[in-house]
Amino acid sequence: MAPVGVTRRGALSGLAALTTAACAGRAREPVEAEIVGGSERIGHALRDGARVEPAADAWTEVPLLIVGAGVAGLACAWRLRRAGFEDFRVVELEEAPGGTARSGETAISRHPWGAHYVNAPNAENRAMCALLAEVGALDGLDAHGQPQVAEAHAVRDPESRIFRGGRWYEGLYLNAGESADDTRQRAAFEKELNRLAALRDGRGRRAFTVPVSACSDDPDLTALDRESFAAWLDRHAFTSPRLRWLCDYACRDDFGSTPERVSAWAGLFYFVARRGATGEDQRPVITWPEGNGRLVEHLAGALRDRLRTRIAVADLAPGEPFAEVRALDLSHTPPRAIGFRARQVVLCAPLAYAGHLLRPWRVERPAFLSTFGSVPWLVSSLELQRRPSGRGFPVAWDNVAWDSRALGYIVATHQRGPDFGPDVWTWYEALADEPPKQARERLLAWDAAALRDRVLADLRPMHPGIDTLVTRMRFVRHGHAMVQPAPGLLWGGARRQAQAAVGNVRLAHTDLSGMALFEEALDQGVRAAEEALTALGRPTPGGFAG
Repeated sequence: MAPVGVTRRGALSGLAALTTAACAGRAREPVEAEIVGGSERIGHALRDGARVEPAADAWTEVPLLIVGAGVAGLACAWRLRRAGFEDFRVVELEEAPGGTARSGETAISRHPWGAHYVNAPNAENRAMCALLAEVGALDGLDAHGQPQVAEAHAVRDPESRIFRGGRWYEGLYLNAGESADDTRQRAAFEKELNRLAALRDGRGRRAFTVPVSACSDDPDLTALDRESFAAWLDRHAFTSPRLRWLCDYACRDDFGSTPERVSAWAGLFYFVARRGATGEDQRPVITWPEGNGRLVEHLAGALRDRLRTRIAVADLAPGEPFAEVRALDLSHTPPRAIGFRARQVVLCAPLAYAGHLLRPWRVERPAFLSTFGSVPWLVSSLELQRRPSGRGFPVAWDNVAWDSRALGYIVATHQRGPDFGPDVWTWYEALADEPPKQARERLLAWDAAALRDRVLADLRPMHPGIDTLVTRMRFVRHGHAMVQPAPGLLWGGARRQAQAAVGNVRLAHTDLSGMALFEEALDQGVRAAEEALTALGRPTPGGFAG
């Protein structure tokens, strides 16, 4: 019984206060935090002029060399092997292949370190269909002739939820509290998206599709690349806060930027390109606990000793009959200077790096390089003792907060089925609200403790008490995570210029598509492989044209 003069509610409040104070007195140790991956120091040293000269006996001759084992480089190797060409090598700076699509692993689960899904392709994207068929992710065709996703590879329900006002809601568009004007604008926006999805040019090409190389270049459509997405939304009187939030989220999610900094063509591409030929809002999502790391491992696994990691390329000089590649082998202590002479080289690196590695570009600095900008990302893996509770809609695969500038988190264990017990989340943030160079410098200046505090501060409003559940956090800093499709980049000519071969060196990277998507990396790698084979006088069977 409570003492005289003290209410039961007051006694309980006092007990709660004492309990809180006691817990504060024995506060748990800070969550373990560690920065992993990334070779910024080495990359920046090479960028800033560090040069190497291999000894005469440290050179290797090979018909074709792929520099970079991100998805574009792996896709290039995949296409070469499909053509029956095996006499190539792949070199990669990092310890593991995959770039921003690689994955990690904890005692609890595998998890993505970046790209974490693809959409089921339309049938005309034959390269993507072939790759997904190889990993068993497709299960025949539907009644409309479109690829069907095998059930085990489709994202499990619930797919997504959004947090606002202390509770969770289903989906990424906040229907709760929607006004009549919000509803009207959303319907008008959908009507325009449907119109664009159904549009075909005189050659039968869709206005927006994946990959970008298959899109229509009709001038009426490419004119959308000359204004920002924000200006296009303003021009069409799309002012609904809910709709504008969705558009802002879309741009940060796919482009690491904001509607003010990407073109209208890019913004509309996000909403239209993944729509199916049969009218569904979006082709089904394909994912795995490790995200697109599943596809990376499939592509890299076939390379065996053709792939060498921890090779830091310092200089790439086109020439006849051989291009010369100078590099450091970081597996040696101290690093050893090595070189490659190749009849064809495919350089699969962001243009921010390619501009320093490729000797003619380093000397002449082509004007088109300044058109390309890349955006930094912070990615964190969090290990939890168990899932936190929350009000409203249950835990989904993709979990986003309305009031956060981060992009929320993916639940790695979601695909496995159990909704309880220890868990692994991958949390994402695109540093989209300041100029990329400034954001990159700030990202690289933060230590592990600062990154831990930043991530936990973002999660606490969604999950009070999250600090007591997280046991370990690791961080990857992607300094040049994705190209920014600013107005004028996609259809202004710079992509075409950057894609042109420089002597016997060809380039392949999502920068050249203007879209940092897995499917675009695949398309770029396949295209460069076929060009290189043609230059070597080799046949290119097993292609994807037509």
